[in-house]
Formats: sequence, structure tokens, C-alpha cells
Amino acid sequence: MHTRNHWGGSFEISTSEITSGYETSRAGDQWDKAALLDSGHHDLRGGLDETLQGWVLERPGSDKKKHKYVDIGCMKLSHKALKWIFGILFVGFCVIGLPIIVVKYLPKHHSKDIPPDNYTLALHKSLLFFNAQKSGRLPKNNGIPWRGDSGLRDGKELDDKKGLVGGYYDAGDNVKFHFPMSFAMTMLSWSVLEYKHKYVAVNEYHHVRELIKWGADYLLLTFNSSATKIDKVQAQVGGSLNGSKTPDDHYCWQKPEDMSYPRPMITVFAGPDLAGEMAAALAAASIVFQDESAYSKKLAKGAETLFSFARDSGKRASYSRGQPYIEPYYNSSGYYDEYMWGGAWLFYATGNTSYISLATNPDLPMNANAFHMKPDLSVLSWDNKLPAAMLLLTRFRMFLNPGYPYEDMLSMYHNITSLTMCSYLHQFKVFQWSKGGLIQLNHGQGQSLQYVVNAAFMASLFADYMEAIGVPGWNCGPNYIPRSDLKSFATSQMDYIMGQNPMNMSYIVGYGKKFPTHVHHRGASIPNNHQNYSCTGGWKWRDTPNRNPNNITGAMVGGPDRFDQFHDSTKNYNYTEPTLAGNAGLVAALVSLTNTAGSGVDINSIFTYIPPFGPKDPPPPPPWTP
Repeated sequence: MHTRNHWGGSFEISTSEITSGYETSRAGDQWDKAALLDSGHHDLRGGLDETLQGWVLERPGSDKKKHKYVDIGCMKLSHKALKWIFGILFVGFCVIGLPIIVVKYLPKHHSKDIPPDNYTLALHKSLLFFNAQKSGRLPKNNGIPWRGDSGLRDGKELDDKKGLVGGYYDAGDNVKFHFPMSFAMTMLSWSVLEYKHKYVAVNEYHHVRELIKWGADYLLLTFNSSATKIDKVQAQVGGSLNGSKTPDDHYCWQKPEDMSYPRPMITVFAGPDLAGEMAAALAAASIVFQDESAYSKKLAKGAETLFSFARDSGKRASYSRGQPYIEPYYNSSGYYDEYMWGGAWLFYATGNTSYISLATNPDLPMNANAFHMKPDLSVLSWDNKLPAAMLLLTRFRMFLNPGYPYEDMLSMYHNITSLTMCSYLHQFKVFQWSKGGLIQLNHGQGQSLQYVVNAAFMASLFADYMEAIGVPGWNCGPNYIPRSDLKSFATSQMDYIMGQNPMNMSYIVGYGKKFPTHVHHRGASIPNNHQNYSCTGGWKWRDTPNRNPNNITGAMVGGPDRFDQFHDSTKNYNYTEPTLAGNAGLVAALVSLTNTAGSGVDINSIFTYIPPFGPKDPPPPPPWTP
């Protein structure tokens, strides 16, 4: 195939196309070029002028206008066209190909990744504490080599074959207290809903979800989660009678894997506080798992069943009342705070406005003394959810502004929340402080750090709420306070816990150069040497002056006294015992403060199930009558 000439004919060259004035007059005659070149046989040496010789010999360069061609198989191209093609290809390579090669193969000079800050490093460790506290049949990737399966006969008395296997041990003992366990799960879920992007960025999102699911799955076993109405809830597995001298979870010093003593199961037939907190935990978890529709609905349904039990007017007695296995350890002081707390979470989880109507019912804060401004009521703990419930409802006002009929109560919650934040600041002297800079939220008593981390989380979170809506600060009486003061409070308290204190000690095991090594914890204090120590045979590990053979990484211990002094002794639980609820607050505070993954909160995910709200006008006043 030949490329066509636009003027007609083919670009293929033939000798018949060459014309000259030296052609013979006879049509069709051609010169014998070979003969002409052989001067020895023809007497034409002087007869051919230079022009004819040049034509006959076809010497290169003799005709500047003559075109030369290259046969490339499918077509013939002139040298000039070929040069243009190669030129275009070269330019294309320089413009397109060369940059690609440079980008792909030459050494890359990336800007250095931001190294994880101290809060992120501590967060990685603090989450591992929950792995160490797991009960039941452990997954292969649990990551704690000195822990194994345990509590596999828990709840064997139940008709349900599943029993009560799983969940978390509360502290350094082997008891599963469902009240603080539920609070811990709620706090973990809350932190995920606010700071999911941070968990993702530091590669802990799937880990923390797995921890929440471990707790939520267990809570579903503690009541008939397939029913819509229940008459009892399992409140605890294991325990000890105060001052007991018989084998139980406090008298015996054994690893959970070696337990052989009786572990009582405590069933309660009333308990709005316990059921309200369990409902909050399942409701919050259902939002965390909104990407798993069936599981999320199961959690939300269980939460509604529990809350219905909590609201039963015939069952409004504290879950711990008259319970000798519970009262000395996790005694509840009331349940109206759980009504507000659980109602808020159920509203977020279901969008059912009956729950927000309850949470903003004036009777609840009145019965909870929410507006009395008692300092103790501004301290978030496993027993007092009041400040957290009001902050959670303030969030609703700040971001969605639902207006009437909720605005009156929400604005009051917002005001009390603002005053709670004021109370945390040193300048207002609401609480005492140690000389080393630690706020004393529990009157200088033991186990103080669990209250400090909760306050740090709330302060940091409220500052992030203000940042999200562009508010630079708030008023404490006549004083205008920038929101940065709340972050400064939170960081100062967390930095104290992480080592900036008079003892120069980190109170998080495994974090920093100096941390507690005599933790009041049965599993951590007994060697993993495949020996089964009896109930009293383990006492030698409780009483030894030697350090723990196993580091319970990430455990935040009880903390120092009000004089900033700390005694690293296994026997002194006030200083060295960690708790599930305390570590949940620690995780929440750390993730709120880390800047490795940026800042700010996720405004919308917690509101996924809430229907659209718009400010509504209040009803008109009644008609005037003379």
C-alpha cells in the first residue's frame, strides 16, 4: 500500500518519472547509464559535459532540490518527513516522557513525616491495657503473651448455654463489675465518635473498635437481648465479701487463668443506674458500628430494652442497694444522671424524639441537683455522669440548634457546662491543687487520676466544640476566658500524669523511662512459668519487694497522693492499682489531645440518625380575656 500524493499519483519513485533535455527524440528511448559510466568502451569522454555526467552518475548533493526517501515497509517517507517525525517524537518525549521518568525513578525528597507526639505514643500503650483485662477465650492476636483463656465457666448457672463468658476484669482483681465496665465502653465509643479521624491516622481505629465490640458483645449476654421487656439484669460476676477469709476474688491472689474458687453471679431485679449505663454503652456502640447495619440495630434494640427496664417505675432502686458484693466497691449514688446520659445516647442512636424529650425534662436535672453547682457534681466518674450528660446535650445545641421546645433546658445545660469548665481552671480555686500541679477532684483521696483524665477529656472536647463553631472563648462570671485555656489545663494534667511531676515518674506503665513496676495486679505480678499457684500460694508474689515479672503495658495506676508522693508497692492498691474506667478516660483524653493526626472533632457522625431539626416558634400565648 502506498501513500497517495495529494496532487495525484503515488509517492513511489520510478525511473520513468525522471525527465531531462538529454532524452532522445525517439519516444521510449532511455540512456544506458551503465554504458555511459564505462569510458573504456565508448568514445564519449569529451562528449558528456559535466551536467550530463552529474545526471548520469547521480552524485549525492549534485541536485539540492532532489528528495530522498526511506522505505519503512508500509510506506516510503522522505528524509525530511522522517526528520520531522523524529523531531516531534523527541519533543514529546522531553515534554511528557522525561518528567514521568524523573518522578518515577529519581530519588524522592519527601518532606519528613511528622513524628508521633507523646500523646500518640501513650495512646498506643493505653489501649493495650484493655487487651490485658480480657476475660473469656482470647483471640490469637490479643498480643499479651502472659494472658490466656480464663473465666470459661462464668455464668454456667444460667439457662442460656452462652453463660457470661467474656467481658473485662475490672482492675487488679478478677471481678467483672458491669457498672464501671459499661461506663468504660461508653467512654471509648464517645472518643471514637468525636475523634475517628485521629484513630484512623494513628492506626488504632480497628483496634479500639475491636475493644468496644468485646465489651458490647458481653453486655448483650447480661440480659435477654432478644426481648423487648425484661425483669432482671446480671450485675456482676465474681467478687468478695468485705473482710472475707475464704477463697474469693480478693482473698486469693491468683492469675485469672488459675481461678478455682467459686465466682458468684449477682442478679438484680431493679437498677435504673446499672441499666441506664448499660443502655448508654450499647447505644453509643451502635453508632460506632453504624457501618455494620445488622449489628448496629442489634445493639440499639438491646439499649432500648435496657432503658425500658431502667425507666420501669416499679424498679427504681439503686442496683447496689443491699448487695454486699457490690456496695463496698461500686456503690451508686443515684440514677437521674443515668437517665439524662442514657436518654441522650439513645436519642443519638435512634433519632426517637421521646428520648431527647426525657433528657430535657426539667424533672431530671432537678432530681439530679444539676443546677446546684456543687463542685463534686462537676466531676465525671463511673458514678456521676451528670457533667458528661450535660456536655453531650450541649453538643446538640451548639451544632444543631433545635430550638423550641428544647432550647430552654439545653441553654441551661450549656450554662452549667460552661461553669463546670470554669471550675477546672486553677485561677478560680474551686478545687484544691497539689504543689506539683495536679488538680484534686476527689478531695485528696486515693485513686485520683481516674477523675483527672475525665476532666481533661471534657475540657479538651469542649474547647474543640467551640473551635468547630468559631467561638474563641466563653465567660466565667465577668472574666472572658479563651478556649486555649481549656487545652492548657488538659495538657498540663496529662503531662503531669506522663512524667512532668515532682516524682519524675510516668503513671502509665511502659511509657517513659520511669514508671510503676509494682502494680497491684494479679496477672502482672505472677510469673508466666506454667505453674499453678494456689489461693494463698500466690501471696508471695503480692508481698515480694521485687518488681512485677510482667509489665501490664498502658495501665494507668491510681496515682500519687495530694502531696505528689507515690509509693510503688504492690500491696498499696490506692497508689498502684489500675481500673477499667480510669483507662477509658485516659484513652479519651489522649486521643483528644494528640496533634499527630491534626485537630478538631467529627461534627456529624454522632448525629447520623437524628432527623432534621429547624428552630420552631413557641406556641402563641393564650388569648387575652378581660
